[in-house]
Amino acid sequence: MKVLIITYYWPPAGGSGVQRWLKFVKYLRQFDIDPIIYTVENPNYPKEDNSLSYEVPKDIQVLKQPIWEPTDLLFWKKKKSSKTGVSNINKGGLLSFIRGNFFIPDPKIFWVKSSVKFLNDYIRNHKIDTVISTGPPHSMHLIAQKLHQKNDVKWIADFRDPWSDLYYANDFNQLSFAKKKNQKLEKFVLQNADCILTVSKTLKNDFSKNASRVEVITNGFDEEVLQTKEINLDKKFSISYIGLLPKQSNPKALFSVLQEICEENNEFKNDLQLNFIGDISDEVKAEINLNSLENNTKFVGYVSHQKAIEYQKKAQVLLLLIPNVKKSEGILTGKLFEYLTAQRPILAVGPSKGDLSEILKETNAGNVIDFEDKEMLKSEILALYQQYKKDSLVVTSKNIYKYHRKELTKQLASIIKSLHS
Repeated sequence: MKVLIITYYWPPAGGSGVQRWLKFVKYLRQFDIDPIIYTVENPNYPKEDNSLSYEVPKDIQVLKQPIWEPTDLLFWKKKKSSKTGVSNINKGGLLSFIRGNFFIPDPKIFWVKSSVKFLNDYIRNHKIDTVISTGPPHSMHLIAQKLHQKNDVKWIADFRDPWSDLYYANDFNQLSFAKKKNQKLEKFVLQNADCILTVSKTLKNDFSKNASRVEVITNGFDEEVLQTKEINLDKKFSISYIGLLPKQSNPKALFSVLQEICEENNEFKNDLQLNFIGDISDEVKAEINLNSLENNTKFVGYVSHQKAIEYQKKAQVLLLLIPNVKKSEGILTGKLFEYLTAQRPILAVGPSKGDLSEILKETNAGNVIDFEDKEMLKSEILALYQQYKKDSLVVTSKNIYKYHRKELTKQLASIIKSLHS
């Protein structure tokens, strides 16, 4: 059985967006499914991680076609984004307004027509059973929708994030017509795909209002995080965040609480080490300075996936931050599942009820403190600190193997095959 996977993000793209389908592709052949990748020839990736290229199976067919993006004209912006990372791009200014109102659903819309022409010919000359599109960017779904219309193929639309409710959509200051067009396109995709795939139960409930079949396959972890290379824990009481940190996830309450504890306890202040590994928004850095935590904070910047795993394993506490936005209950960041394998306590700031809270309870890996619950935050941090001082800061995660990428791919294979039964 052959599946055609349409994705903008593919190695050497860095970040969590590329890993979901890279890992599926790694294991699909073990379940008698042959994946073919369709991606861009000249991508504009904010970050690259060449180490991920080694995970692409050597005999996998990767089809590539050139793309023209409006951002190619903004050479100075492209140059800037490669330095500062995607967390600092959407500031709600004129460029964001243009992007949100004139390029719907996203600037990759200009790739749709040429892709459909190329892939129509490819599908006619090769036996493709299923087309899979993954977004964002959600223009990938529009390519798949047209292929589904014109060919006898099944279609799975994978939503790694919402569409019209995307957490940073407010930065685009969309006018009424743009919002309605996005909602119309999203509804059309939901209603016409044979199956919608998404990453959390809350998103499933939302999509089920318009889609006849919605399945959940979360993100997960793979073999590289299970390797037993010995790593020494940080000497200091390190609270480490690994990954992209957008302004919507700025943990103001957390920084305020940490400042308060530092003022009350000089020993805590001397022991505290905040580590941020990845692209961190300017708003977060400003909040750290505002709370006089700059001397306790280290910004490492973007690192390879392998290096990120090392930082996860040596942290005393792993910090997980959910964007404080509408429908945050359904947001599950990709790093959660690698955090689970690090066997370090997870301190999460987000909605106290939702998919994240459910998974952390099920796996015994940590706690979610509500966005503004400073009292609970303080209590949790002090409890973790006391365990650190006694050299007893440990956690034993359980029920995590079902989030292994191979197990998740087994679920995906079952869904694909069910469309043809």
